[in-house]
Amino acid sequence: MKKLLLIGLISSLIISCNKGGGKAGSNVELKNDDDKTFYSVGAMFGERLGNLSLTEHEINALTAGLRDKALGNKTKVDYQKYQPKVQALFKSRMEKNMAGFKKDGESFLANFVKGGAKKTASGLAYKIVKEGTGTFPKATDVVEVHYHGTLIDGTVFDSSKDRKKKVKFPLNRVIKGWTEGLQLIKPGGSIKLVIPSELAYGERGAPPKIPGGSTLIFEVELFTAAAAETPPATAKKAAPKTKK
Repeated sequence: MKKLLLIGLISSLIISCNKGGGKAGSNVELKNDDDKTFYSVGAMFGERLGNLSLTEHEINALTAGLRDKALGNKTKVDYQKYQPKVQALFKSRMEKNMAGFKKDGESFLANFVKGGAKKTASGLAYKIVKEGTGTFPKATDVVEVHYHGTLIDGTVFDSSKDRKKKVKFPLNRVIKGWTEGLQLIKPGGSIKLVIPSELAYGERGAPPKIPGGSTLIFEVELFTAAAAETPPATAKKAAPKTKK
């Protein structure tokens, strides 16, 4: 909780440097590299605050408290009395947002299935783009893939395709939706997965890019699938010679 509060305070400092009216941060001029560095810090921390759906008024309230305390001014409220309420406020706001993400994700997945995709017993929705050839991967296999991951609003949170570098990993060491979904195509195949939060990162999400309760979309191309290499057996020590 202290970390969340610190994030809020730091980002609000960067977001708003105005002493009067106007939108927070709208008049900030980045004159040098130090300014740009602080702005970048604010952007990184501000990304985390996105999960709280703060209004501009709330951001300005954060900023006002930060400025008053940092500059030695008298605070407008006895902030220490409000410390116990911080955790409750952040928790309720995040839970409310999570419920919204889950509801929107459920609707998206249902429409995806109505559009011709299939759905497994676990709740995973998928559409096979290309079946591939050979043998289906096993959960214990190491696979080599290209993937492109987005939220349901199209926001890209990770993409090996954008990095132009394939990745290789054990199939049973990733989120459940991947472990199940990649076993539905063969090497050379590709698939589109819509993964509900319970088969992805759950209620906690993977901040700052994946909010709690998020349904994820992956477009995956499978190149290879092979059994994991077994580490070589430890050589037996030579038996001591017996005296005659």
